[in-house]
Amino acid sequence: MAKSTTPRAAKNARTNRKAGRRSPLASVALIVIGLVATGGAYAMFTSSATANTATANSTLTSDGAKLFAANCATCHGMNLQGTKDGPTLIGVGAASVDFQVGTGRMPLAASGPQAEQKPVQFTANQIKALYTYVASFAPGPGIPDKQYLGGNGDAAKGAVLFRTNCAMCHNVAGAGGALTEGKYAPSLAGVSAKHVIEAMETGPQNMPVFNDNNLTPADKANIVTYLKYLDKNPSPGGLDLGNLGPVSEGLFLWIFGLGTIVGITIWLTAKAN
Repeated sequence: MAKSTTPRAAKNARTNRKAGRRSPLASVALIVIGLVATGGAYAMFTSSATANTATANSTLTSDGAKLFAANCATCHGMNLQGTKDGPTLIGVGAASVDFQVGTGRMPLAASGPQAEQKPVQFTANQIKALYTYVASFAPGPGIPDKQYLGGNGDAAKGAVLFRTNCAMCHNVAGAGGALTEGKYAPSLAGVSAKHVIEAMETGPQNMPVFNDNNLTPADKANIVTYLKYLDKNPSPGGLDLGNLGPVSEGLFLWIFGLGTIVGITIWLTAKAN
C-alpha cells in the first residue's frame, strides 16, 4: 500500500526546497562584484597605458627640445617665437614640422626665394621628437591618419579635385611648374602620401592651406590616390617630355622638327650642287 503524505510533511518539503534555493540578492551581489572587478582591472590597465604614453611623450619632448636648440633655435628662437631670420613656429602643428624636416627643406641650407628639397638630415625618431616638441607649445595640424594614406580612394574624383585646386601650379600631371620671383611649384612624382596631405593642410612656401573645410580628409585621400595612379601608370603616348605640356612639346617640335627640315633642305641643296 502506498505511503500517504500528510499536509505537514508536504509543507516541510516545500520549505526545504526554498531554503536550498539561491537568494535573488546573491545574483545582484555577483553582478556588482563582477562589474567592480572588471572596472578596476580596466582602470588599472588604462592608467598604466596612459602613464606609459605620458612618459614616452615626455621623453620625445625632452629630446626634441635639445634637437631644436641645436638646429633650429638660431632662426626660430629658443621659445619658437621667431626672429628676423625665421617665422614663429607656435601653432604650426606637428604636420608642418614633419613636412619641412621630413622632406629635407629644413634646416635651411641657404636663404633664397624658397626652401629647396634636399637629403633629410634627421632620423625618423628625431623628426618625431622635433614635431612632438613643437606641437607641445600650441595646437595645430597633426600627422595625417593612416587610413587616408593608402591610396585606396577614388582616382577619378581625385583627378577632378587636383585639376580644380592644384593643377594651375603643379601641372595637371603633377610635374610642377615655375612661379614668380624665382619660386616654383615642385614636382609631386614619388612624394609620399603623408607629405602630400601635410602640405595641403599646412600650406608651405607659396601654397595655400586646404583645411578640412576646403577639402575633406576623403577629398585629400582621393587626390593622393590620383597621384599614386600617375606614379604607377606611365604616359600611354610614349615619351612624356617631362609632362610639361605644350611648352616642352612646342620646344621639341621647334628644335628637332624644324631642325630636321632645315637639315634636309641643306642636304638636298648640297646634293643638287
